[in-house]
Amino acid sequence: MVQAARVVTTLLCLMVAVEAAAQSDYQVVQLAQSGTISGTVKWSGPAPHVPSFPIDKDPQICDPDSHKTRDLERLIIGPQNGVANTVVFLKDISRGKAMDIPEPRRFLDQKQCRYEPHILLVPQSSQLKLNSSDAVLHTVHMDGAATYNLPFPFVNQPVMRTMPTAGLVNVRCNGGHAWMNAEIMVVAHPYYAVTDESGRFELTDVPPGQYQIVAWHEGWKVEREEAAFDVLTERRIRRPIFSDPKTWQEQVTVNPHETAVIDFVLGEK
Repeated sequence: MVQAARVVTTLLCLMVAVEAAAQSDYQVVQLAQSGTISGTVKWSGPAPHVPSFPIDKDPQICDPDSHKTRDLERLIIGPQNGVANTVVFLKDISRGKAMDIPEPRRFLDQKQCRYEPHILLVPQSSQLKLNSSDAVLHTVHMDGAATYNLPFPFVNQPVMRTMPTAGLVNVRCNGGHAWMNAEIMVVAHPYYAVTDESGRFELTDVPPGQYQIVAWHEGWKVEREEAAFDVLTERRIRRPIFSDPKTWQEQVTVNPHETAVIDFVLGEK
């Protein structure tokens, strides 16, 4: 079962990578006219139970308020049912504006043993900046479209790593902080956005035309826990294994100097 799950996860990463790589011939052009796409991603139905995970290492840094557990941050639903941390992007665009992914989405920090931000967007072939604000030893492990294993023994000494291939990168801590998790989308074009706490998104300077627009969510269920190894203490730990990502897709028409509105509805069904 574990091997089968790993195969499924690998295939999903490959599918994301292949779809992103298919747009690696994206061309930057001058836009005489353009439009905007905006909208929301909202949850429909009762909010599912999203489990927390015990904080069982370095509580003085990881749990200064003594909560004892940590929200895994896999599904954040706001007061108006907006779903945060959903990646919304255009699927079939080959030319348009220059890459303008905001800098905060390209910088991964570690604070109180959680990753900030939880979802990152990094342009293909550019560098990801990583840092640790924690006075404990973290080890950032990445797999998928990029593979790195990076120890952070010192506070606020950032490192840079190139993300050469478009696709999905899973991030976790190999230093025994098993609840830490994040996702990096390495992107081949600039028409990506991450929803805010109200579920809102906006794509600007879109060339006029018809597109497929996709809402991608990392998946919120904990399928099971598997045995892992704390490379620092050489003890076995339990690590949550999450359900597969989910996608929703709509068609959108962009007209010059107009805003097209697309609203996605997510749910258990």
